[in-house]
Amino acid sequence: EVGDDVSIWPLAVVRGDVNTIRIGARTNVQDNSVLHVTHDGRYTPGGSPLVIGADVTVGHGVILHACTIEDACLIGMGAVVLDKAVIGKHSLIGAGAVVAPGKVVEPGSLWVGNPARFIRKLTETEIESLYYSAENYRKLKDEYLGS
Repeated sequence: EVGDDVSIWPLAVVRGDVNTIRIGARTNVQDNSVLHVTHDGRYTPGGSPLVIGADVTVGHGVILHACTIEDACLIGMGAVVLDKAVIGKHSLIGAGAVVAPGKVVEPGSLWVGNPARFIRKLTETEIESLYYSAENYRKLKDEYLGS
């Protein structure tokens, strides 16, 4: 399921072959990112879908695997978010970070590193910039499509 005004950029892979993927309105999935899910199996009963909220920026080369990204987050370039992790609303995952399976990132947080760890709460200005990023990519998509 893909929401309104979503942009999926060149060479990104959205592979909902064994479970569902939902991408919220105005979200952008940048070049070379991989979005995938977990199947229903012996060691993964019920499997896990991938759920991405609205106004999310998924940076270049990100891997999102069977996790939940809440509204207005930015997932930095090359970051990896693994099975059943939850990234809370208004959070920023730094470039190259690896969020472990099942990790819960509190809303409004900055996390970096491998494994990803809490650094601090985001400022109001930083939270506003998350919406700016999503809106900027929405405009770029419209320019690209000539609409």
